[in-house]
Amino acid sequence: MASCGMTIAETASMGPRYAKRLVDGIPTDRFARLSSPGGHVVQANHPAFVLGHLCLYPVKVLEHLGVDSTAVKPPAGFEELFSKNATCQDDPDGSLYPPTDQLMSFFEESYAAAIEAIRQAPDELLSAPNPVDTPMKTVCTTLGSLLAFYLTGHVMTHLGQLSTWRRMEGLPPA
Repeated sequence: MASCGMTIAETASMGPRYAKRLVDGIPTDRFARLSSPGGHVVQANHPAFVLGHLCLYPVKVLEHLGVDSTAVKPPAGFEELFSKNATCQDDPDGSLYPPTDQLMSFFEESYAAAIEAIRQAPDELLSAPNPVDTPMKTVCTTLGSLLAFYLTGHVMTHLGQLSTWRRMEGLPPA
């Protein structure tokens, strides 16, 4: 029988693969731009914002699992730029958001580390009560359910935004 961590890891591995497909083919000069189909600017998260926001979560996974998180700590300024309270901004000259390669590399490396850590996590730890005192605690009552959300549902929700942005840009589905 597979452990809870293995089950979460297998499902979580789909997010980084999907992110790579979504990012492939995006022109670097559009990566941090709001889309404007038909000349109407849409205030919807662009790829740089989506990936940067998601980069804030692997460190949380490792910290909750008691694993060294040094290698996946987001660079200085990421929290302010990409937090859930930040607003995605159009970046026409590429001076506000990190470039595609930097964001994608950090995203892939940090999720690989988080997925490997959850794969190794003992069921007893994942069955422990959710330690984060937020309204989500009523939905994700265990640490495992919280981390499963961080690595799966949260990732796919935001990658759905990136998929929609691609279509507004006239790019094909990934």
